[in-house]
Amino acid sequence: MNVYDFKANSIDGIEIPLSDYLGKVLLIVNVASRCGYTPQYEALETLYERYKEQGFAILGFPCNQFGGQEPATESEIKSFCTSRFSVKFPLFAKIDVNGQKAHPLYQFLQKDKPGILGTEGIKWNFTKFLVNRQGVPVKRYAPGDKPETIEEEIKNLVTASS
Repeated sequence: MNVYDFKANSIDGIEIPLSDYLGKVLLIVNVASRCGYTPQYEALETLYERYKEQGFAILGFPCNQFGGQEPATESEIKSFCTSRFSVKFPLFAKIDVNGQKAHPLYQFLQKDKPGILGTEGIKWNFTKFLVNRQGVPVKRYAPGDKPETIEEEIKNLVTASS
């Protein structure tokens, strides 16, 4: 099993098989508009623009499970991200990342790449999962890990597998 085995609804409500990203290095991030980490959108978009031509994509999954920091509708989220941070990387419909209703993709990611001390649950918004071109998660990053601090690992993975 790998990331390409899942489907998710785009922010516009269209079901997208993640196999559409087959062969790309992915950074999968649960995002929110009213979080202290929300400014990471800017750095994420910079990474996306820098490496997208080399087969890199960021997949943003809005989530309202942490402090109610993403109460907006999908259209409001899309408008916020594009107008405030010029986000062009793919955004998906709002999902749960923890609990009984957690999206199957996130259930898989948590089991495959547990957090500190083996905990599976996502601790907060902007937790990131780096996935190789074969759809295999290679690393999990904490919300406080800024996108620019993980750029070298992304670059290495993109260039090593291109």
